[in-house]
Amino acid sequence: MAYTVGQVARIAGVTVRTLHHYDEIGLLSPSGRTSTGYRRYDDTDLQRLQLVLYYRELGFPLEEITAIIDDPAADPAAHLRRQHELLTVRIKRLQEMVTAIEFAMEASKLNIQLTPEERFEVFGDFRPEEYEAEAEQRWGDTDAYRESNRRVARYSKEDWLRNKAENEDWGRRIVALLTSGVPADSPEAMDLAEEHRQLISRWFYECPYEMHTGLADMYLADERFTAYFENIAPGLAAYLNEAIHANAISRA
Repeated sequence: MAYTVGQVARIAGVTVRTLHHYDEIGLLSPSGRTSTGYRRYDDTDLQRLQLVLYYRELGFPLEEITAIIDDPAADPAAHLRRQHELLTVRIKRLQEMVTAIEFAMEASKLNIQLTPEERFEVFGDFRPEEYEAEAEQRWGDTDAYRESNRRVARYSKEDWLRNKAENEDWGRRIVALLTSGVPADSPEAMDLAEEHRQLISRWFYECPYEMHTGLADMYLADERFTAYFENIAPGLAAYLNEAIHANAISRA
């Protein structure tokens, strides 16, 4: 079947001027012409144009596209394999860009919307923003980190005060077990470990048992977390670590 230059332009989504240019540089010359000199393209020409547009979309310069398509060693299957490989790489790169952009969008909302007075009322001397850069570096590419950011961006002063009250109540009860000598793998301690996991899931991100035990290990591996729990009660970091692991084994 023969096609006019206008028909090919509409089919391929390019301009007539583009097709004229491709003809002039020898990238895509029509297989025939009318007696009056008008271009006529056949199905083979359209297949070549499809290859041109594939490689053009991938960013290849026209001169290189000509060399690729006219390579006598390359058959249609080889072109498809090459395009598949190139597109796979590009998709991966685009997905990385999308992820980076999504993170940037979330990062723009990280600031907790509280006045200085409210921030002190909620956090005291603790400054969450001091840990944002490290958190981004360690967990920025995780769904949990992004979900936490989404939730935190919406919290009001009342939300933060409620979170603080729940954590303080939980803290008093876990310390009471520790100081009373109740074993960390007891049902009571494991119940509080489960409550700790559910607090994280309710306020910040879904925290499955595997993630929870990873956090527990960090409470001992990272001296800052260890110090935080040890300031609440000596031995609490190790006690909570053991309780969380026991709970995961029991419930997971």
